[in-house]
Amino acid sequence: MKETVLGVIPARYNSKRFEGKLLAKVNGKPVIQYVYENALNSKYMDELIVGTDDKRIFEAVKEFGGKIEYTSREHKSGTERVAEVARKFNFDIIINIQGDEPNLNAEMIDQLIKSIKNDKSIEAATLAKKISSYKELINPNLVRIVVDKNNYALYFTRSVVPYVRDVKNKEDWLKVFPFFRHIGIYGFRNDFLQKFVGMNESSLEKVEKLEQLRILEYGYKIKVVYTDSEAPISIDVPDDLEEFRRYIKAKSREI
Repeated sequence: MKETVLGVIPARYNSKRFEGKLLAKVNGKPVIQYVYENALNSKYMDELIVGTDDKRIFEAVKEFGGKIEYTSREHKSGTERVAEVARKFNFDIIINIQGDEPNLNAEMIDQLIKSIKNDKSIEAATLAKKISSYKELINPNLVRIVVDKNNYALYFTRSVVPYVRDVKNKEDWLKVFPFFRHIGIYGFRNDFLQKFVGMNESSLEKVEKLEQLRILEYGYKIKVVYTDSEAPISIDVPDDLEEFRRYIKAKSREI
């Protein structure tokens, strides 16, 4: 029997660093519209829905023809919002798609879907990309992943890990060990997603401010899928919009 796949974009208006960022326009289109339209290019997703508690986002998504559901205002995380939307429907696999990454490549979504469909034991999966520069290695805004021999996550952290003890100059660390950054798209089997959001916040999650650590701390596994796709731009502050504009301009020259 074919497993069905729902993509959900959790969308909130109130962001501490950049309020209303999902509705910020670049070349006349809101950020969330870029995300939605790119995600629609997935070959394996059966449905795509935005989940929000904000009327402004609801109306904006309706205006460009997207599907959207109202959700509770009480959610502490995007994953809780995704889980609520998932409960309204009957899909086997749920993909949590970040609403603030406008140049998202749908191939990343499909990589996750394929990995989950191909292995019934996988309850949760996410993406990693190899770090290629020292600047990227020390960027405090990036989350790093350490994986085991079977490509399951051992840990997620904002610190640079592992520590290469025998190489004093950090700029040389990439020459002796492969470091990976986390790409924050998640795939879940729906039953595990509902279990996950019912777990209490974990101690590691509290200190790192990384929700996925709850899964590991409770003894469950996250499969890590490696991608060669370009890491998406994350709109966290107004200056990031300019970076996205430059990206669009560069892409238009390639056509």
